[in-house]
Amino acid sequence: MYQNPYMNNYTNYNQQSMNERIDNQIAQLQQMKEQMKNNQQQPAINQTFQLAPTHSGGMRYANSLDDVNREMVYVDTPFFSKDMSVVWVKNNKNEIKTYELNEIIPRDEKDIKIDFLMAQIEELKKGMNKDESNDDVNEPVNESDEGTKPSNVSNVSKPSKKSK
Repeated sequence: MYQNPYMNNYTNYNQQSMNERIDNQIAQLQQMKEQMKNNQQQPAINQTFQLAPTHSGGMRYANSLDDVNREMVYVDTPFFSKDMSVVWVKNNKNEIKTYELNEIIPRDEKDIKIDFLMAQIEELKKGMNKDESNDDVNEPVNESDEGTKPSNVSNVSKPSKKSK
């Protein structure tokens, strides 16, 4: 056949366009392959809702009884004041009991004996004071004082009895 230079260019052009189309399709397939890999690596997204509080009856702090009233509890829950002097215990029926806290200081036998002796001394002092006040009351009465009436006593006539 004839060797036409234009025909040669046309077949080369067709060949090039076919190669480009195939390369584009390969690139698209590789992109799809990468997307599939990425989709498999992502974990499924789950959303959970917490309907009840996580703390189920642990110790809590409150500033006042109003703070305790506002809190919702499901089990008996102690609420402590910031200075640890008062504790409120609230149950699931919204009943609140209030307690006063005092620090217990550990004492050894010597401290206990000292406290006992101090208490005995106080009792003896009270007994001495009582005896002193009784001495004032037990003073002898002078005979001259017997006839005198106190100034606060008035002479009030007594009603007479009527006879029938």
